[in-house]
Order: sequence, then C-alpha cells, then structure tokens
Amino acid sequence: MRFYAGFGYHGSNFEQTYRCYPASFFDKPHLEGGDKVIMPPSALDRLASLHIEYPMLFELHNDATQRISHCGVLEFVAEEGMIIMPYWMMQNMLLQEGDTVRVKNTTLPKGTYVKLQPHTTDFLDISNPKAILEKTLRNFSCLTTSDSIMVAYNNKQYYIDIVETKPASAVSIIETDCEVDFAPPLDYKEPEKTQQPSVPTSEATAEDEDAKVEDELKFKPFTGSGKRLDGKASKLQATEIPSASRSSPSDSNKRVNQEMVAPASSGASNSTRQKSGKLVFGSSANSNKEPQKAPVKDDEYPKKDEPKFQAFSGKSYSLKR
Repeated sequence: MRFYAGFGYHGSNFEQTYRCYPASFFDKPHLEGGDKVIMPPSALDRLASLHIEYPMLFELHNDATQRISHCGVLEFVAEEGMIIMPYWMMQNMLLQEGDTVRVKNTTLPKGTYVKLQPHTTDFLDISNPKAILEKTLRNFSCLTTSDSIMVAYNNKQYYIDIVETKPASAVSIIETDCEVDFAPPLDYKEPEKTQQPSVPTSEATAEDEDAKVEDELKFKPFTGSGKRLDGKASKLQATEIPSASRSSPSDSNKRVNQEMVAPASSGASNSTRQKSGKLVFGSSANSNKEPQKAPVKDDEYPKKDEPKFQAFSGKSYSLKR
C-alpha cells in the first residue's frame, strides 16, 4: 500500500498528517452544517485495530499557526493523504486549500455548560433561535472554546463564537444535557443616554423669563371677578373694596327695614336688578360665613330675597265686632 509522504502511525495512538480541502471541492455541501470530516479508508483500518472508543473524536493541529480544534468523522471515503473539512472549520484554523493539518484521536468529557456569542444581532431576530440552534448542534460532535461555528437558516449563514465550555476547554456534546447561555452579540451597542447640555447662568435666566411670559400668555380658566347666583357680593369682591368706603351698619339696617316694609315690590325689583355672571368655585363658594356686602348706591343695592310663602303676614283682624 502506498501512502502520502509523511503518512504513518505512531505507537498505540492514531496520528496522521493530511492535506485539507473544503467540502465544496467534492460536492459535499452537507458537511458545512456540522463539524464532521471525511477521512481516507486507511485511517479506518488503523483505528479499528487500535480499538478506539466510539464516537470517534479527533484533535486537529495547524502547526504553522498553532491553532487547535476538534471534530468528528462522517465517512472514510476520501483519497489517501487527503481530508475533506467544512470550510468554516478551515477558517477557524487559518487553513488554505492544500495546507497540511495534523490529526490525532482523542477523548473529550461530556459538556455541561456552553456560552455562545452571535456575531450579529440578526440571529436573535429569528422567531425561535433556540430551536434552530438545537437542530444545528445535533450535527456536531464536540465544541472547542474560541472556535466560531456556523448556523445555516433560511438561506443565511450565522456565525457564533464558543466563548466558554465546561468542564474543559473542549467538550463532547453527544447524548448529553448541556446548559446553554448567550452573551450579547458582537455588534450590539448599548443605547446611549441623552445628556442635557449645561446652560450658562445668563442663558438659563433668559429662558426662565421667556417661560414666565409664555405662562402669562396662556389661557387660564376661572380667573377674573366672580358673582353669586343670588345676587349677593362674593367674598373676593368684598375684600377688594376699601374698608373706608363701606357703608355703616345703621345704613344697612335702614335698607333692610325698607325692604321688609314692601316685600312684594322687593321681589320684583330683585329679579330685574340681578345680573348674570361667572360661577364661583372653591372655598369662597362653600363658605358658611356670611360674605360682607360691598358699599353700593342705594338704587343698585341688591335687596334681600323674600321667601315665596310668608306665614302670618298681612293685616290682623279681631273676632270681636
């Protein structure tokens, strides 16, 4: 049997150097969805004689760049001296077409924890990224810290970094329950907090004055003088009138006596003299105290309302004749 230069077996372990080529060279695009490679038939013969444990896992070395990764094997149908790899795996190891890669068999512990970091936020926009990730990882045998795996979905490729793995830097994910955590995507940016620019004191004073002017120009409801519906002066009007101009108590009593003399005419004149005005809301409208009357002219002074029914009023008669 003829072997490629550098091909050989060392001791009880499998270790071999191959030239690597991407899966697209051999019309095997299904390799891109996992981490499995295709090796030559001679590798299977040697592995069988060593009684290697299944599933078969391998450690890949790029001696030129000191990059290390891990993979599984799918088939043993490649040409001798050649290994067919997913293109994303060649990118991880900085391998070009035809470069040499050293392959060793290895055993990895079962993974218990994996932390992933998508390259772009587009991956999080998928309706169910967890289900897509679980489906993709079924085609993987192992995960290595610092590798970038590729997830294909809806004719688009998403790259995800392996940030951390436990209990080792490389773990097997075959038939194991593994906790998965996500780190923020590489292109994620925190929303910037809007900072208000500092305004000089002079400008701030000018702005305050402008604000005051605007407040004065705004419509203010329930302002101005208010009047009661019964014609009496409101408390606010009574306080605005100077105390010196108020009428004396004797004058008020005199007017009240005059009103009591002619109750009928008083009710008619009161209805004609009463003026319409605004309603008064607040404490002044609900106050129990009698508001003070403002001094007005005798002919404009609102007379006291008389009740509709007055008992025992009118002339008195004696039963004796």
